[in-house]
Amino acid sequence: MSIVPIDGGVCASLGFESSAASAGIKNPENKRLDCALVFSKDKATIAGTFTTNRVKAAPVLWCQRLCSQGEAHAVFINSGNANACTGERGLNDVEQTAEEIATLLKIDKTHVLVMSTGVIGVPLPMDRIKKGVHECVKSLSSENHLNSAKAIMTTDTVPKEYAVAVQLSRGIVRVGGMAKGAGMICPNMATMLSVITTDAGIAKEKLRELLLRAVQKSFNCIAVDNDMSTNDSVILLANGASGIAIQSGTQDEELFYQGLLQVCVWLARNIVADGEGATKFVEIKITGADTVDNARKIAKSIAVSQLCKTAFFGGDPNWGRILCAIGYSGVPVEPEKVKLWIGNILVFEKGLPANYDEKEVAEIMKNKEFVIHADIGMGSEEICYWTSDLSYDYVKINADYRT
Repeated sequence: MSIVPIDGGVCASLGFESSAASAGIKNPENKRLDCALVFSKDKATIAGTFTTNRVKAAPVLWCQRLCSQGEAHAVFINSGNANACTGERGLNDVEQTAEEIATLLKIDKTHVLVMSTGVIGVPLPMDRIKKGVHECVKSLSSENHLNSAKAIMTTDTVPKEYAVAVQLSRGIVRVGGMAKGAGMICPNMATMLSVITTDAGIAKEKLRELLLRAVQKSFNCIAVDNDMSTNDSVILLANGASGIAIQSGTQDEELFYQGLLQVCVWLARNIVADGEGATKFVEIKITGADTVDNARKIAKSIAVSQLCKTAFFGGDPNWGRILCAIGYSGVPVEPEKVKLWIGNILVFEKGLPANYDEKEVAEIMKNKEFVIHADIGMGSEEICYWTSDLSYDYVKINADYRT
């Protein structure tokens, strides 16, 4: 195999270390891990994609500026506080955080990316942030990747990390990443953060191009609810420590991209699987679309429909809700051309219900995972999108998120 899963998360790539600390950011009495640091001794080329929400958190604005410069050594992440809607103080706090890390690591502050997740509208407790920074710098190690993934969690129930080794013509490069997210997930670059590392050498513009391609087929194809965060960010760092540079237009470039995509898809799917209160993981496959964008619109329309998601929760084979979501997606579909399957059972075609056994469909929807497939009959483009159901627990979690 050209691409093989390996252990190590963000530290699977050569030359990367990470760490985690408990700073009590949200609650001084709580000893859970809430700070993480990812560090490359060699300067890394960087690329990022960010929330398109007009309300952007201070760390997003900082990271966007740094990504335009294209180089960094470190990424610091805190959970428990989003540092969003915090005005000039929020921007100053991000810069102070970067300065503190830069001083300790003897690097430039403009080589320190900062990411945050948590409650909106609350200033960062900078005394606790600095405590977390110092502990993270002291405990940097290539063995701390799992704790780093745990430290960035908020309402997540499990840490999310994944890595692969990619066999290229000149040797092996590695791609590894971690992500957090369980609610406020409907990205359009979910609250979603991801840090991805590679030891391949890649030029800045090419790195950005490959990341954007991968994000479009992964993090931009997931929905837990229909909310886009102020903080959504995906950062990719490439430090070249493998000694292997990716050349544009080569088979190696495509192989590397497939490895990057595999990491992004795994992390994205597991964000959905860990969705707040989720009991079902649903893959929505759209085929026969005239464009990829229209395929995505149709898939997202189904994925975020509250009526579809509650039907998924109840195991109710009410395909009319799915067809309705296709119809209002904004794509000019012709109902007579649409075919719809739940699992492997055709439930709708030629504008009419198909001949099927509803009990069999209900049994499929009792599974924790199942597929909804719609062929639109307009062309040859397709896409996969992933969503969860909408359960009682989702409401409970979000009704008392701050209290």
